[in-house]
Amino acid sequence: MDAEEFRRFGHEVIDWIADYLANVRDYRILPKIAPGDLVKKLPASGPEQGEPMEAILRDFRGLILPASTHWNHPRFCGYFSITGSAEGVLAEALAAALNMNGMLWQSSPAGTELEQVTLDWLRQWLGLKPGWFGLILDTASVGALHAMAAAREAADPGARAGQTPLPLTVYASEQAHSSIEKAAVTAGIAQTHVRKIPVDAEFQMIPEELERVIERDAAEGLRPFFVAATAGTTSVASIDPIGPIGEIAARYGLWLHVDAAYGGSAAVAEEFRFVLDGVETAHSLVVSPQKWLFTPMDCSVFYTRRREVLRRAFTLAPEYLRTDEDSRAVNFMDYCLPLGRRFRALKLWFLMRRLGREGVAELIRNHVSWAKWLARQMKEDGRFEIVAPVRLSLVCFRYRGSDEQNRRLFKAVNDSGDVFLSHNVLNGRFVIRCAIGNAKTTKEDVETTWRRIREAAESLPARG
Repeated sequence: MDAEEFRRFGHEVIDWIADYLANVRDYRILPKIAPGDLVKKLPASGPEQGEPMEAILRDFRGLILPASTHWNHPRFCGYFSITGSAEGVLAEALAAALNMNGMLWQSSPAGTELEQVTLDWLRQWLGLKPGWFGLILDTASVGALHAMAAAREAADPGARAGQTPLPLTVYASEQAHSSIEKAAVTAGIAQTHVRKIPVDAEFQMIPEELERVIERDAAEGLRPFFVAATAGTTSVASIDPIGPIGEIAARYGLWLHVDAAYGGSAAVAEEFRFVLDGVETAHSLVVSPQKWLFTPMDCSVFYTRRREVLRRAFTLAPEYLRTDEDSRAVNFMDYCLPLGRRFRALKLWFLMRRLGREGVAELIRNHVSWAKWLARQMKEDGRFEIVAPVRLSLVCFRYRGSDEQNRRLFKAVNDSGDVFLSHNVLNGRFVIRCAIGNAKTTKEDVETTWRRIREAAESLPARG
């Protein structure tokens, strides 16, 4: 593609993106298709000869778009809402054009140093003290794996040299994300050595239960080495008591990892910094700007206070990747599993500069305020119950009826096409999640969501 052709189709794509972002409310959130429908419409093998861009873009509009779930819709309230912001889209285009690989400082001086600067800005915005070393990964799940690998290196350095590994054990609450268990299995920890610690009435890990299980495992000859605390669980946005957990971790020599992929972003607003209370006791921390800092997928920040341990866990440089540089040069490949690293810092830098800390904080304040408003409406209605504390922007609720009625209500809301909720099972009961978090969500969008929920409830059979 020559420059003129690129310019012509580039303008067409940017025009389409601008219209899409401006009018995304016009789209059904969930597509009306069945599994396999798109596969049937696409050729079974790739073309032998190249095709014109006009045909490719036509098929994007006619085939791909109708099969897409629109996460960018302001009333996408399932899972945790995310935002493909215009600023981030532009940064992604520039990053793709530069097409740099940030494995070494030499291979990407701008990418390496912008990542360092941007993550230090973010550290300050979150109220974290100096001393945290950060790098950008794709997801919080991969961040958990890096934390696990560093913790294993600290607890059992002989394992890397082929010595018999210790029988290591991992601890997380019953509400922790499944990525902790996956990270353990991937890191070579037996799944039977992952302990799920009970939670209290507000779904927070009980420190006394954690200590009891650690002592039991130690007495049985196992080696407790890693505990994960969560600041904003996926299921109910509960916040584990990081400080008390950190004290236990220090007493027994465990690595403390804090999964703040969702909730950590709230700390940008000073009044919500309680979500990270006690984080100074942690060895690693994950915050995902792709969730609640309005940065397009994918972008998850991993911080650690034990930089050299992380480096020991991942440094493995063949001769062709060795370079002669001064001590100020950071080679991110020495601190993570991927060798290839996209220029993700650019889009986060764009967002932080465009919105500023106060702009981000104001969006977060609005989302929390609207979630609390929605919870009040449900309580006043009388037909609904709030099943978990609403501390951030997630409302977990259920209709005061059977699980079957709740499933029907849930389906009716999502079938409307203009609101999307997700679900969970909590204490054996089907519950519905409404997660507010898109940068373009307005109070009117939340009111529309509440109206769809009420309409769905009115269509249910009378409660017995």
